[in-house]
Amino acid sequence: MATALIFAGGTGSRMNSRSKPKQFLDLYGKPIIIHTLEYFESNNEIDSIAVVCRESWIDYLKEQLKHNFFEKVRWVVPGGETGQESIYNGLRTIYDACDNPGDTIVLIHDGVRPLINDKLISDNIAAVKQFGSAITVTKAVETVINTNDQNEIVDIQNRNYSKIAKAPQSFYLGDIMAAHEKAIEDNNFKMLDSASLMMHYGYKLHTVDGPAENIKITTASDYYIFRAIYEARENSQIFGL
Repeated sequence: MATALIFAGGTGSRMNSRSKPKQFLDLYGKPIIIHTLEYFESNNEIDSIAVVCRESWIDYLKEQLKHNFFEKVRWVVPGGETGQESIYNGLRTIYDACDNPGDTIVLIHDGVRPLINDKLISDNIAAVKQFGSAITVTKAVETVINTNDQNEIVDIQNRNYSKIAKAPQSFYLGDIMAAHEKAIEDNNFKMLDSASLMMHYGYKLHTVDGPAENIKITTASDYYIFRAIYEARENSQIFGL
């Protein structure tokens, strides 16, 4: 069994959108999050979907799900104060409804990453079955550096081994829940993402290569890049390019 956990709790402050959170901005009559969810809805290996959403936007999301005929979205869960807490809220809901968390695969994905594809979802599931985890990455195409508090370069990474962690980030449900429960016990609420949390608590992580266009729509320029790539994809299907 595989379940998608889609995180849609952002406020859109860096998008400078005053009317809607970024995940609800429209492109061709559909919010960004609906474009994202469609890939998980159509994938034959995904059995169910949970969405973590800002509480004040849950009713709007449910209207959009109904309007776009989603059948796999089983849970819409209020978010928390942080991304880590919000993901835990979603995982807790899935876990409480699950008979076999040790065998259930959960794909954790950003609602504002709509430029994925069916193969990436299936590759994540296959990697978890084989290795126990799947962290979607892309190769670093520019030099990656580390700096100190004075903005001095303290290390330059070898580009041949440097990759950028993206999403989905996928695990067995029992493993990721155990890590979150340990973080709560340790009062550890500052992990950057699920991969960081799992590595912190000693889990080995396996990477899965994803498409370069798998961007997170955070700023206005990201939105325009998404629109351009979306239109290019649509044109390639229409004209057979």
